[in-house]
Amino acid sequence: MRKPFLAMMLLILSINLVLAGHSLADEPTSEQPLIGYTELQTNLPGGRHANVRTMRATVVRADGSGRARIADELADETDAWTQFAGWSPDGKQAIVSRGWQDAENANWEQEHKTFRMEPKKWLLDSCLVNIATGKVSNLTAVDRVSHYNSGLFFMPEVKTLGSAAQATTNRLGFTPLINGVSKPFVMDLDGRNKQDLSSTNAGFTYGYSASPDGNLISYHENYQVYIAKADGSEKRHINTGHPFDFGPRWSPDGKWLLFVSGEHYDCHPHIVRADGMGLKKLADRAGYRGVTEFLDVDDFHGGSSDVPVWSVDSQSVFYTAKVGNNVELFQITLDGVNIQLTKTPDGTTHYHPTPSGDGRQLLYGSKRNGVRQLFVMTLADLGETQLTHLKIGFGAMWPHWQPAESAQSLPIP
Repeated sequence: MRKPFLAMMLLILSINLVLAGHSLADEPTSEQPLIGYTELQTNLPGGRHANVRTMRATVVRADGSGRARIADELADETDAWTQFAGWSPDGKQAIVSRGWQDAENANWEQEHKTFRMEPKKWLLDSCLVNIATGKVSNLTAVDRVSHYNSGLFFMPEVKTLGSAAQATTNRLGFTPLINGVSKPFVMDLDGRNKQDLSSTNAGFTYGYSASPDGNLISYHENYQVYIAKADGSEKRHINTGHPFDFGPRWSPDGKWLLFVSGEHYDCHPHIVRADGMGLKKLADRAGYRGVTEFLDVDDFHGGSSDVPVWSVDSQSVFYTAKVGNNVELFQITLDGVNIQLTKTPDGTTHYHPTPSGDGRQLLYGSKRNGVRQLFVMTLADLGETQLTHLKIGFGAMWPHWQPAESAQSLPIP
């Protein structure tokens, strides 16, 4: 009796193993999420514009495979370029800026070391690109309110359906330049019904974003941070006592606002509650100016802002700070526990950290051996994967994770 029983059990085990192997083989292979970023040349003679006009919006898988340009048709003139600027909440559309500048105006700017963003000298639009089909929609060109439109983002709105709350979006935010002043605007998803949310005599707006529940907005105006209701009413100043407050970002749970505060080029991560209370300096950047140079030639503007970002659980912040001659990556909890994430050879700089949607990885740029490349770090063991392998004279900048829920369904065109 014992041998037949044993044989039967072995047979059942073998069948289960075969079935298990069959079911695993039938499961769809999980795709790596896309990472959107911008590639450009960095060492062409002629200053800022000569290199900026080479910028092209690009995507790559999180394992470094499948690199491809998107929306190339937007760079349809010699002095036009594209820049990857973000994702829709469902990850199916990319936000791409299309820029153009008159060459004579660019020469004037280079000579005078300042911008002259006037009509017919500049044109900047914010577009949506369907990743699956490649269709491009230039939304700021619809019922145009400005020749210079930046900062496009999806405004969240939380609706209660029965007992459950569901996040949706039916509006977009952006910042057009009107009569020399940048303003917080909203518009419908098709680009229509553009509306100014700024108050009378408001100053220059930057860093405009909405809280996760869509009830509040934040931005800095003349380098002071403000919080207001989503319609622009009940505007409140976050009084830090400092002359330079910059780059406000909402925590994913909507309870906190993160920004840098201090003096220009000597400012540090601060947090404040959504009600404007509980202001706290979170970390010190140890002499880091807070900008990363993205060119290897003279740039009169002085690089790209490098600001701290939230972890996905809202319990810590990723930021960059000086360590000797380097700019290294750090993570600090809200109660002040600080970890240095990178320890790299002398002269290395890091920039633009951003966590993955599941919070397990950190995406960032790093200039090593004279080239700006993109890397992904696994936070559990601080292991790195290099995503780009560009040559001297080229750089990868401004990376953005595709929202995780769409990673398995979208091909690269």
